[in-house]
Order: sequence, then structure tokens, then C-alpha cells
Amino acid sequence: MTTLSLSLPTAPKRAAFGKIVQNEARLALRRPARQLGSIAIPLVLVVLFGKLGTFHQAVPGAGGLTLFDAYVPVLMVFSLAMLALMGLPMPLASYRELGVLRRLSTTPVPPSWVLAAQGIVQLCVALATIAIVLTASIAAFGERAPVSPTGLAASIVLAIAGLFPIGLVIAAAARTAGGANVLGRVAFFPLMFFAGLWLPRALMPPALLDISNFTPLGAAVQAIQASMLQGFPPVAPLLVLAGYAVLFSYLARRFFRWE
Repeated sequence: MTTLSLSLPTAPKRAAFGKIVQNEARLALRRPARQLGSIAIPLVLVVLFGKLGTFHQAVPGAGGLTLFDAYVPVLMVFSLAMLALMGLPMPLASYRELGVLRRLSTTPVPPSWVLAAQGIVQLCVALATIAIVLTASIAAFGERAPVSPTGLAASIVLAIAGLFPIGLVIAAAARTAGGANVLGRVAFFPLMFFAGLWLPRALMPPALLDISNFTPLGAAVQAIQASMLQGFPPVAPLLVLAGYAVLFSYLARRFFRWE
């Protein structure tokens, strides 16, 4: 079984790799539902929550934290989760289902370039969405600018590094695009619960909060929220995200199938 390798092309081959990235971007634009959903849903929720006066009132016992403060990091992570768990694995599973990856493995173009190109496309959408959500929350609804921009950047990078390999494992496990969609949704909704989408982390009982801290989305929300409101995030959530990145990168490399 061929193992997964995502090594980037050397300098003479960068033009060819760039063409693949452009092609993946064009294909994504032809099927924009997942990308638009990852942008539109968090933005609509930011506007909705921002206009509700109750969301700007301090949560009792949360140290002055408002619901809007609590939900901005959750909505940033929401977009990352949609792209990592559904936007990334579905095209890759579709390529395997259609035999694209198998045919590429017989050409001078490594099929791993398609995985890398798809990851770059999803990464660009993720970063754009985070920038839109953050800018809208600050400019339109008075959310505070991040106390630690460096900590926020580190948190986002580690969140992406921890989540995208999970998407590759889903793509490895699914035989079809439909299967990838099902597996992605099965992972998405429980993880978003622990991220605080339905019950903000500030209101979670201690036992539930402890579980949330060890999930990839819970750790991502914890790190991003600390960066925005306190300073550089604590080490614990960053280590959790790094652990998911290492573990699922290994699993993706070990089990990804081209056929």
C-alpha cells in the first residue's frame, strides 16, 4: 500500500504544482456550497449574535465574559471544522472513487500534490473566513481586538495543523464522497458541542469542561479565546492541538489509500 507523502515539489516543478493548485481552486469555485457555507454561516451568526443585546451582557460567574466574547472564537473554529472535516475529505474521497488518484500514481505528477493543493485551497478559505469573522466582530459589534496577536496566530496555526489531518484520516477511511460526508458530519457535531456551540464553555460543568479541553475543537476555542482576551494562551491547549496534529498526521500517512 502506498503511504501518504505531502512533500512539496522542488523549485523546477513549482510551476506544475501551481497549475494543480489553480485547478483545485477552479473546481472548488464550481462547487462552492461547502466553501460558502463555511464563510456564510459563521458570518450570519456573528451578525445575529452581535445584534442581540443579551449577548453583550456579562455571564454570571465568568469573570466579565459576555456571550459574544464566548461565541466569536467558537464561530472561528466552526469554519475550520467545516472545512477540515467536510470540505477537505469529500473531494479527496471523490477523486479516489473516480480513479483520479490511481491514474495520477502512474504519471510523473505525484498524487500527493493533489492532496497538498486541496489543503492549500481549504487553508486559504479558512484564513479568509477567520479574518472576516474577526474583523466583523471588532468593527461592527465592538469586540475587543486580540490582546496577543502572536498567540492568536499560533493558536490558529496549531488548530489547522490539528484539524486538517483528521480530515485526511476521514478521506482515508471513506470509500466514496458520500461516505466522507457522513463521517465528517458524525465527527463535526459532537466536536462542535464540546467547542461550545450549543453550550458555551463558560457555562459547562467542570466534568464537561475537562472533556472539552482534550478535544481538538475545545482546545482550539480555549487557545483562541485566551489569545483574544488575556494574552498568549496557556501551554495545555497548544499541546493538545500539537498532539492531534502528530497523531492524525501519522494515521493519515499510514492508512491513506490511492485506490
